[in-house]
Amino acid sequence: MNIQVKASFRKEFLAFFRTGKYIIAGGAIIGLAILSPLMITGLGSLMDSMSDIYNDMGMDVSVMTGMLGNSSSLGVASSVSDITGVGLMILLLLINSAAGGELKRRAVIIPRSAGLRSFGYIFPKFIVYPLCAFVFAIVGMIASWAVSLLVYEVNDVSFVNVMLAGVIAGVCMMLYVCFHITIGTATGKAGMSAAICIVSSFLLSNMFALFSIDYMFNPFALSVLAGTFINDSAITGTQLADVVYTILFTLALMVFAYFIALFAQNAKKVDNTGDDIAL
Repeated sequence: MNIQVKASFRKEFLAFFRTGKYIIAGGAIIGLAILSPLMITGLGSLMDSMSDIYNDMGMDVSVMTGMLGNSSSLGVASSVSDITGVGLMILLLLINSAAGGELKRRAVIIPRSAGLRSFGYIFPKFIVYPLCAFVFAIVGMIASWAVSLLVYEVNDVSFVNVMLAGVIAGVCMMLYVCFHITIGTATGKAGMSAAICIVSSFLLSNMFALFSIDYMFNPFALSVLAGTFINDSAITGTQLADVVYTILFTLALMVFAYFIALFAQNAKKVDNTGDDIAL
């Protein structure tokens, strides 16, 4: 690893960790994962306490309250959507500066005349931020499972299922982080990039769930796929193989996104001859 790449890695680490953004991102994602099962079991308790009112209205909510308060699978599955939905949105907004925001403010100029290459600028971004998203998702799923063990009467979710769902949710977040970095650094418009990625993540996952489209081999339905494994008590070898292929295909898309971002940076021209710097 040459000196430029090492310096760029240090820059990205300091930009994310020294500024405390990792605390906000990790705290938000893990907090949402913990809050989700608590809210569901709390809703069940609330409905149970109001059962007399519902009975007077001719509504029998005993089945629903039992489902909300007894099974931990519902709480853990809800955490998946919160992590890959609201959690992803918070993370994308926090890394706006790395995804083109610094270019818009001209805080980072790539002086090719001094030998600084686009690779050293782009490559660390595709390592630091996607890996952080992956770790946050897995830790969030484990935290959600641990809380569910405490608050639910029936614990019907195995640790293997939780880890598999966490890995899939983490890869899903990595994909949109990579897309955000690609679009943002290519255009220099981090806000627009974040909006595109956030809207896409919500619309695509809801569309696939609404129309019951096959989730396997579909990188844009990973959030829905992660939720399906929470309630799957018997995961077959064929299912695991399909998940591996889906993840590999998603990783290939991330590599493709990296090369697009690298090509876009190499295609930019820097003119430092005048009073203003034109990117």
